[in-house]
Amino acid sequence: MATAKSKISSTEDAGPGNSPPNYEQAVAELEKLIGEMESGKLSLEANLASYKRGTELIKLCQRLLDQVEQQVKIFEEQ
Repeated sequence: MATAKSKISSTEDAGPGNSPPNYEQAVAELEKLIGEMESGKLSLEANLASYKRGTELIKLCQRLLDQVEQQVKIFEEQ
């Protein structure tokens, strides 16, 4: 059984050829991680890696939402 760490990539690890996921991709990955963690089938290490990745995805989603909010404010001012 592969660990969660081997199945997921970090937003920090997105090299020049790999871009971070967009909002929809991040939410889908987060939902998948939650499902895996709730299944109770992951090892402690895999759960920890999934938790860490989940926090990274939440931060990414928040940044993306903040950017969109700023764009909306700019549009409303015009």
